[in-house]
Amino acid sequence: MKNLALKIDKNDLEELQKAKELLENPGIAIKLSVMIGNPIQKGLEALPKNWNEKLSDITKTSLLKAADAAIFTIKDNNKEKSNNLMHKIAVGATGTIGGIFGLSGLAVELPLTTTIILRSIADIARSQGESVKELDTKLACLEVFALGGNSVEDDNIETSYYTSRAFLANTIAQTNKFVAQNGVFHEGTTVFLNVIGKVAERFGIQVTEKTIAQSVPVIGAAGGALINTLFITHFQDMAKGHFTIRKLERKYNKELIQQVYEQHKKV
Repeated sequence: MKNLALKIDKNDLEELQKAKELLENPGIAIKLSVMIGNPIQKGLEALPKNWNEKLSDITKTSLLKAADAAIFTIKDNNKEKSNNLMHKIAVGATGTIGGIFGLSGLAVELPLTTTIILRSIADIARSQGESVKELDTKLACLEVFALGGNSVEDDNIETSYYTSRAFLANTIAQTNKFVAQNGVFHEGTTVFLNVIGKVAERFGIQVTEKTIAQSVPVIGAAGGALINTLFITHFQDMAKGHFTIRKLERKYNKELIQQVYEQHKKV
């Protein structure tokens, strides 16, 4: 198996290793638990009975609004580096809403937060040589929300990077086929809504964990801002890893990069 790695340039192997370290790091729940000093699992038990249904609606709405405001409007400029700090500051500001109002403020805060995060993801994609005008890149940006490491709610869900991509592969393939045949792609098409629904299944788990952390009585505005900063940092890391992998797949091929990624604990 080591011979596979020999087919890849040394510098690219180092990039692949860094990407894997980002993509396979602990999930957002573990990070939040460390931050607030209280296991997220305990907070899950305190949620209202109809919370999952409400959360699903808010998450889908947030992703739709984010796509419309972020990936459908960002401009290509591959010469510029991604401005991660600016996006962190903006998300920190929206986090004060969650810190102050908790669950009741989620419908206002999450669409704003998700839009800023998605714009940051698209910015990272652009800085890695992707054309954000391309449908494939837009879908890859949304795909980042389905990544995220282990979670307290997904013990029975395989969350490795390539398995997470496979989870969306069929839906994305159908979307590409539809657009190729009809030349139509916007936030109102059925195929796009299917993508949003699939992404929301995974993203909703992490939104739940974030919301629980922000609903802790002692968090307040400052704590809400800090939690949101950690939230966007997590997805920025996922985006850096994701688009580094895609860059390497374009340079070599997906099968080779996937094999090296999966067969080596240390590539």
